[in-house]
This record gives sequence, C-alpha cells and structure tokens, in this order.
Amino acid sequence: MTELDAVVRQWIEDDPDPATQAELRDLDASDLASRFAGALTFGTAGLRGPVQAGPGGMNVAVVTRATHGVAQYLSRHHATGSEVVVGRDARHGSAEFAVAAAEVLAAAGFRVTLLPDPAPTPVLAFATRSRGAVAGIQITASHNPAADNGYKVYLDGGAQLVSPADREIEEFIRQAPGASSIARTAVTPTADPVIEQYLDRVAQRVPERPSHSTLRVALTPMHGVGGPVAVEALRRSGVTDVHIVTSQFDADPDFPTVTFPNPEEPGAADQVLALAAEVDAALAIALDPDADRCAIGVRGPNGVRMLTGDETGAVIADHILRSAPPGSLVASTIVSSSLLSALAPARGARYRRTLTGFKWLVRAGDGLVYAYEEAIGHCVDPDAVRDKDGVSAAVLLAHIAAELAEEGRTILDVLDDLDREFGARVGTQVSRRVTDLSEIGDMMTRLRSAPPTTLAGATVTVRDLNTPDAELRTDAVELTSERFRVIVRPSGTEPKLKAYLEVVEPVATAEDLAPARSRAADTLESLADFARSL
Repeated sequence: MTELDAVVRQWIEDDPDPATQAELRDLDASDLASRFAGALTFGTAGLRGPVQAGPGGMNVAVVTRATHGVAQYLSRHHATGSEVVVGRDARHGSAEFAVAAAEVLAAAGFRVTLLPDPAPTPVLAFATRSRGAVAGIQITASHNPAADNGYKVYLDGGAQLVSPADREIEEFIRQAPGASSIARTAVTPTADPVIEQYLDRVAQRVPERPSHSTLRVALTPMHGVGGPVAVEALRRSGVTDVHIVTSQFDADPDFPTVTFPNPEEPGAADQVLALAAEVDAALAIALDPDADRCAIGVRGPNGVRMLTGDETGAVIADHILRSAPPGSLVASTIVSSSLLSALAPARGARYRRTLTGFKWLVRAGDGLVYAYEEAIGHCVDPDAVRDKDGVSAAVLLAHIAAELAEEGRTILDVLDDLDREFGARVGTQVSRRVTDLSEIGDMMTRLRSAPPTTLAGATVTVRDLNTPDAELRTDAVELTSERFRVIVRPSGTEPKLKAYLEVVEPVATAEDLAPARSRAADTLESLADFARSL
C-alpha cells in the first residue's frame, strides 16, 4: 500500500457522507493524487473550490473540519455560548454545508443562528454585525462557475477574516480529527426576521422619495438569491417600476443561461440589457449570484451600456461625499481607478488605498463612509454591512438616477463632469484564464525577471509589490508612467492572471473631452496588447 493509498483510505473512513465516500472509491490513482494534492486554504474571500470529494474540494467532510477549526479559534478568543450566524446561497451543496457548519458550532457550545433559507451574502454580514455575533459563516462561491462552492468567515463585527486569524484557523483545521468523529448537535433554523431587519436598514439608508416612482428599472439576479430581496428593497425606497429578467430570476445552481455567472463577464448581462432596451428602462441592474456585487447599465444616446466598476464607484463616491461630514474617509484598492485619490480631497474627504478585497477595505480606518473595488463591489453603508453589498448599492444607484432625472441629467452626465474635472479616465481588465495554476506563477516570474522598460511609447517605472519594503505587500507588479498604470496579479478567487489597466488624459477644455477620451482609448489598447502577451 502506498502512502497515498493509506491517506485516501483514512479519509474515506472519516468521511460522514456516503456519497463522497463512494465518489472517492470510484476514482483512479491519477484523480486521487489530484484530489489529495492539497487542502483548500483561505484566499481573498475564504475557502473556495469545486464541489467534490477529498480535501481539495468543497464537501461535508471539509466543511465539518473547517468549522471545527473555526470553533476552536472562537473558543480561544470568545466566551462559550456566544452567538454565531450561519447562512448560505442556493448553490449545489450549500444547504448540507450550512447545516454541517451550524451543527458543529452548536456541539462546540455556541449559540447558533441558522438562517432558514438561501439569502444574499450581505444579509449574513448584516446579521452578524447587528446581532453582535462573534462570527458569521456564509456558504457561497459568489460569482464562480456552477461547479464551485465556498465558505466565508466573518469576524470583528461582521468583516471578513484577515491574518493572523486565518492562519490560526488553518492550523486548527490541520489539527482537526477526522470529520466523522467531530461532534454535531441538531440546530433549528431561526424564526427571527433577519431579512426584514436588513430591508428596514436599506430603507433607512435610502428613504422613499417622489422621484423614485418615475424611474424604470430592469433587473437580473443572475440565477442567484438576490432577486426577491432586491425587488423588495427597491419597492420600499419607492422604486416600483421594476422589470425582471424572468429566465434568470429564480435561483438555479446550474446557471443555465450564463457560462460564468458574473455580470463583468462578456455576454453575462446581455439579457438584462435586452430587457432594458425593450421596456425603455433608464437603469439596468445585474447582481451576481450571492448579491454582494452590483453592475449597472445606463441609458445613453446609443442605448443602454454597462458601466465598469470604477465608473460606478466614482458616481457613488461623488454622491456620498457631497453630503458626508468633512474629513470622512473613502477607500479603494490597489487595482481600482486612481480617481478616488483625487476626488476625495477635492470634496474635503480623506482617501486610503488598500490591498485587494473587502476584508481590507472595511478596515481602512475610522470615519469610513464608502469603499469600493473595481470588481463591481460597493460598500455604501459601512456602519451596517462591513462588506460589499449589491442590494443596497442597487437601491442607492436607483436613487441617484432618479434624482438626476429630476434635473434632466443622467449618470453619464456625472461621469462627463468628473472627467472634465479630474481628467479623462479609461480602464479595462485583461484576464488570462488557465487550467494549470502553475502557469500563473510562471507568468509572474517572467514579468518580474524581464519587465518592460517602455509601454505605449512611454518610459515606465516598475514596482514589485511583493517585497519587504512594499507599502502594501501583495503578489503583484505595478507598471506606471505619468499618464497610465498597469497592475498584474493572480486572481484570489479564480484560476486567472489579471492585468488592470488605467489611462488618464488631461482635459484642456469642455470641447476637449471627446478627443481626450479618444487619445486615452488608443493608449489603453496598446497596454491591452501587452497584457494579452504575458
């Protein structure tokens, strides 16, 4: 018997799920070697991987051992009997994984609030904070493909965990016994109106106004869990003319109409854009499957077009900062547009740049009123939800659109104003999806060993952000000139190498806006060619 044979046999004996036991017994040696090559670890957004048997996948055994590790950590740092909230989306395995997590925590002596139905991730983050729970666990893989699921942990008043907590929990997981020997105690799902409380908070943040009733919206939840909550949240703010993409409204873990259920992916928002054109909607809203991200499309002279996350972030930030107390803080990440760093001081606010991920953004500092990342994530109410929240962002954007309509303006007019004030900005993202994760490391190594000295006809400064003296240390390389920036990094949630590109062209006069954007677009295409060649 080989060492792998012994490890596999022991795992099967310890697996409490007969289905995944049988799955492993049917695999050949090559597949088993792949399944047991390594365990899931906490990345940018928690544990995430394919729903499959073995330590490298999402299954009841892995969730049981992970929750045992979380319980050990919480027992070390919090009193027995403290509350933990457990929620889930509607992906394959989510119901079973949520029950397993809740039962392990209950057996460890915690008071568990198990949400009874699939719900948006921001509802879990809200409940964790509003109830004063010591932790929250959400079973979700957000916008990943249908084959995946994941496990997110919230600490510190409803924020995603960061080091050293993640490393400490991982060590407890490594020391965990076999899953079948970990105690579990049955948990009754809560009858508390958690979603109602969340909706009440959103309504307080964006109260109903007469202008809201005249706004027509097209909406898709992308086969996820956000549809009913988003429609109700909009209704409570007075936005009642909402048209839904019926083929994508019900939760469906197979995501049958989209290859990748991410509004940023090419083609993913086609149906909501078509509906917006059909019903003459002023605003198209696309949520990702767990409703923590929000993308919008805005009607312009050439129809409805989707905005980038950076464009949406600029509009929201400008709106919030016009009424925020002086000295308020806004934050964005190293891969987001640089606009916020110019906008904040111009509006009497402070700005902070953080590492990628909302676990860092919501910890940017005191006085935080808004944080966003370019991947269509927006935190518009940090006091209530210390994470990105697609539902509350959608409601706020609807309010902004309705308010502008009263003035005969649109969100596109706001973007024009910002470009005139701070320079014409264009940006894009180039992704290289791989099947072998080692390819990502190889590409980063090549870039670090032989970085370009010029790009788009300009001399570039190269900064390796993964060095001990880096202000924000992460696995990324930044290439900058006076008018553009390129950041290359591995994705924290998907098998991709990502390049984030931004070009800024000064706008001399109001008439120079279109030429400046054209110049910027030409430079951007040259940078994109470089990114595609990595």
